[in-house]
Amino acid sequence: MHRRRRRTALILSAAAIAAAPLLTACGSDAHPGAAAVVGDDRITVAQLEGRVNEVRDAQRSAIPDDAQYAQAIAKSGGLTRATLHTMVLDKVLHRAATDAGVTVTRRDIQTMRRGMEQQSGGRKALEEGWLRQYNVAPARLDDSLRTEIEAQKLSAKLGADMNSPEGQAVFWKALTAASKKLDIDLNPRYGTWDVDKNKRTDAKTPWVRQVTKAGSGTPEQPA
Repeated sequence: MHRRRRRTALILSAAAIAAAPLLTACGSDAHPGAAAVVGDDRITVAQLEGRVNEVRDAQRSAIPDDAQYAQAIAKSGGLTRATLHTMVLDKVLHRAATDAGVTVTRRDIQTMRRGMEQQSGGRKALEEGWLRQYNVAPARLDDSLRTEIEAQKLSAKLGADMNSPEGQAVFWKALTAASKKLDIDLNPRYGTWDVDKNKRTDAKTPWVRQVTKAGSGTPEQPA
């Protein structure tokens, strides 16, 4: 069970951050104050930056050594875009789950957390593990667990075995349908949303200058 949860997390969360291109923008902003609009919900730039700062603060607290902290920052160079990807995908998943009649209770989250704390060696070990592997700040752990439970319940409702390519295809098809309903619109400085692949991609725009480029390791939806 624990192995399957970890597999779901790898697929759905921003655990493995892509070292995405750093972009600098000029010209007018077509999305003043918004990083993304997902259906009727608006993810503001301030909200996005706040989530990123939560991770950075948690990393700083967990890694007092300056050199090690610098290494952690380098490994998560694409944190802002990966965080936005996760925030949008969480909303897509929630819409798909809602459409399928799936709900998650507070008891569900508490039960999963207790079990994972026992397996990990305690609360602190679990929080540090998810921070290190998935860039989830301790304050957001319950939210992340809710997402994992929602994904598990949705896959069960769909009869999708997430350990098989066929099951994953069924699961992602449901998310694609939800993604289309939500009419997701990203601020161009953060890229665009690929509805079919349910992922953020870097936009090709004349007013964006690519500064650096690094290899990508973000887990993707099966092709």
